[in-house]
Amino acid sequence: MNRKSWLLLLSGLIGFLGVLLGATGKHALKEEVESKLYQNFETGLKYHQVHGVALLAIALGSLVVPGKTRASRLQASGWLMFAGLILFSGSLYLLAFTGSEIFGRVTPFGGTLLMASWLVLSWAAATPGQTS
Repeated sequence: MNRKSWLLLLSGLIGFLGVLLGATGKHALKEEVESKLYQNFETGLKYHQVHGVALLAIALGSLVVPGKTRASRLQASGWLMFAGLILFSGSLYLLAFTGSEIFGRVTPFGGTLLMASWLVLSWAAATPGQTS
């Protein structure tokens, strides 16, 4: 597998985990935890699934977009999105499953990375097309 395909592989795994965790949470978690913790879980899942689809689009775009600079910026956006997704949704999942508030302290860092990924995506879109 080449280096450019990693984001595509990760987007597939993120999508799989979104479905798996959604089903697990709906069937196993909802009855076991208080509603506030379950709301945290659902928020993490919503962001997980939306950003999983966005990551897929970025990964595919980075494989076909003309110009090395634009493709590199798309890759950077994808990696920021992946890291943000892990920190944001992952911390909310851990908070919901464990009830430990310490995980909630990580969530804003993940959100910041997600916002940064969208800005870098915009930067990639604003990059003039290149042939090299």
